[in-house]
Amino acid sequence: MTLTKDWLRTYSWEFITLQNAMLCQAKSALHKPTSDGHETTRQLWESRFETEMRLYEAIDLCRRCHRMAPFCFYNGNTFAAVARDVIQNLSLPPEQAYIIRSLAGHIVAGVATDEEVRAFREFCDEMEK
Repeated sequence: MTLTKDWLRTYSWEFITLQNAMLCQAKSALHKPTSDGHETTRQLWESRFETEMRLYEAIDLCRRCHRMAPFCFYNGNTFAAVARDVIQNLSLPPEQAYIIRSLAGHIVAGVATDEEVRAFREFCDEMEK
């Protein structure tokens, strides 16, 4: 059985933009869309965020959008925050939630090792059983 769900439905592009603005404000950084990545990323996000997908696909969409750099600063933090929030909503035991949030954050940031990616995929596969 494959568990698909609209994991990202509550995270509209307006939410993403506001999340980035708040992160930038907290660090006194410029909040501004980039000329290269913003529109393409917005279109990708808006075409996918309400669709049903596997959990790993939702986290991977966050990773892809981070890499497209729609904002001048804190793209990784913006999309990793969404990924962590999705994981938080799974109602996992605290120790497991911490580990899975960390794995998801590393995947989104693009710093996950092959072992971490494998562990996250295994968690997703187990969740679908």
